[in-house]
Amino acid sequence: MNVLTGYIVREVLKGSAVAVILLLTLFNLFTFSDELKDLGTGKYGLKEILLYLALISPRVFYELIPSSALLGSLFVVGAMANNQEIIAMRAAGLSIFWVIKSVMLAGVVLAFISVLVGEFIAPEAERTARLIKTTALNNKIVMHSKYGLWLREKNKFINVRRIEENGILSDIFIYEMDEKNRLVLVTKVDHATFLNNKVWHLTGIMETEISEKQMYANYKAEMEWKTSIDPDLLKVVVVKSENMSLYDLYMYINFLQENNQKSQSFELAFWSRLINPLVIFVMLMVSIPFVVSIKRGVGTGARMMIGIVLGMTFNIFDKIAGHVGLVYDFSPVLMAIFPSTLVFFGAVYAVSRVR
Repeated sequence: MNVLTGYIVREVLKGSAVAVILLLTLFNLFTFSDELKDLGTGKYGLKEILLYLALISPRVFYELIPSSALLGSLFVVGAMANNQEIIAMRAAGLSIFWVIKSVMLAGVVLAFISVLVGEFIAPEAERTARLIKTTALNNKIVMHSKYGLWLREKNKFINVRRIEENGILSDIFIYEMDEKNRLVLVTKVDHATFLNNKVWHLTGIMETEISEKQMYANYKAEMEWKTSIDPDLLKVVVVKSENMSLYDLYMYINFLQENNQKSQSFELAFWSRLINPLVIFVMLMVSIPFVVSIKRGVGTGARMMIGIVLGMTFNIFDKIAGHVGLVYDFSPVLMAIFPSTLVFFGAVYAVSRVR
């Protein structure tokens, strides 16, 4: 029995590995084709595109694991059913629940890999990918530190301390140097709003001119500032849930709640991330009634089509549930768990019918 269990676990893992490699390759090919439209813009060359694809791959891999588990199980266990291996196992006294347990053991391995990649590799790689792409396209020197975003434009050094959700910049400091690299002007801006054609509307401006003899301060209520800095360049520091680990999401949610800001989208992302490894088991459970009851002679293409349709349907249903929850202010926990729970119990019912 242990030998048969190990055999099924290995085969499901092999099938899932092949499926995730194929899906990841397909995704990267489409992404590569899409990125070619920006080739040659700024310093965004072929090297940067390939590096960008390599760095976003861990996040894509993490998102594809549940679908890959479904495809791998349909392909491998379905082939066993076609070859009458499942029938032979059941004739030897092994129940359908033993088959489910063996498949789920493979899910434990996949869930461990999912957590490892999703929490420790993907977030940092995704942030680095965005930084490389954005800075290469805009051809600007950018540094992100605990003191905000730093940019350089000719002889000016710009420090943006805060970027709000609506794209408005707050707490901005502009340091202007002369040809001898001496500080001659410091401008503090309360808020900056992008208008068009690289023009920003500044409010609450305090200019401090510095010379060898004196300092002179001048306050302006508002003014327009024309700069080559594009709003897209500032997106490298905009907080996005896909760039954060579970711990980072938890801390950021607490920060938003303490400051009386909306946190529903990040709460939904937190709970979705938390249950994502469990979705692997749901997908494996969905595959069981199909591969056990499948008729002999059903080809690989038919099984793959079943897997693709099921995976796409679940993903669409999951996203719709999440958006409906955000629109109508439903509980993020409920909206994150509801699709997987519904599909799981549907799969359990299907298995009971197969028996």
